[in-house]
Amino acid sequence: MTLAGTGDRGTVSAAHHERRISYIVLAHNSEAHIAACVCSLLEPPGADADEVVVVDNGSTDGTVAILDDLAVRFDSRLAVIRLRDNQGTTAPRNHGFRAARGRYIGVVDSDVSAPPGVADTLLEHLVSDATIGLVAPAMTYRSGELQMSVDTFPTLPRKLHRYLRLRQIEAAWRHRAARGPTDVDYAISAFWLLPRHVVERVGDLDEAIFYAPEDVDYCIRIWAHGWRVVYLPGCSVLHDAQEISRGLPVKRVALSHAAGLLYLYRKHRFLLTRRRLARRLRANPMARTDES
Repeated sequence: MTLAGTGDRGTVSAAHHERRISYIVLAHNSEAHIAACVCSLLEPPGADADEVVVVDNGSTDGTVAILDDLAVRFDSRLAVIRLRDNQGTTAPRNHGFRAARGRYIGVVDSDVSAPPGVADTLLEHLVSDATIGLVAPAMTYRSGELQMSVDTFPTLPRKLHRYLRLRQIEAAWRHRAARGPTDVDYAISAFWLLPRHVVERVGDLDEAIFYAPEDVDYCIRIWAHGWRVVYLPGCSVLHDAQEISRGLPVKRVALSHAAGLLYLYRKHRFLLTRRRLARRLRANPMARTDES
């Protein structure tokens, strides 16, 4: 099923809950990954009640043809929304939210493949605790190394430190990575699972952010509404780390990311430390986060 991209605004519709999980997959020139991604979500046992909504961000490679073939194979369980150009990460995913019919919403990057059982494990954990607003699995690179896919809220010093010493930070994080379910400030939006009512309450991704850090903003808003963001390292997905910014000029990506960060700092009123943000979130009796 192919849908035209529209400019309609608003949150995910609550009109129909015909599916278990609706996965929103964002694609751009993803011919190397999109088939594996979609099949990993729709082929496992129990996934016959799930659907995938692919939002194609103006691909110019073979992605569209691959999606056409997959649409024949999966029929109504695969919907494709085609946009004319690369519109970043927020507006395209919001299109997907509004097309979703599931009781649960998955946000997935096209370069992710999920082994059988991942969705069931995440869903079981999500259903077991009403205070959880978002659950995310561990992620591994193709090399098998664990990706640092969760972190504390990114203050300016933290971002500069990550920029200069990412490999060392990631290596140190692997040694002390959580072994069981853990509350985290935020998880990158390569694989999220949320109850539909959380998306309806928190609302759309903020389209004032073109590329990043839309995931940080959304997790802050989940915490602010009284739900928790939980990392579940007991299950993992493969993240081959394609970026939706691929195909955009490097300068434009860098400027967009910097603009997004400045917007995030203004919106949530933090910059050099996360303590004030943590205190504001903690003022909600259900919102729990450390001040470190």
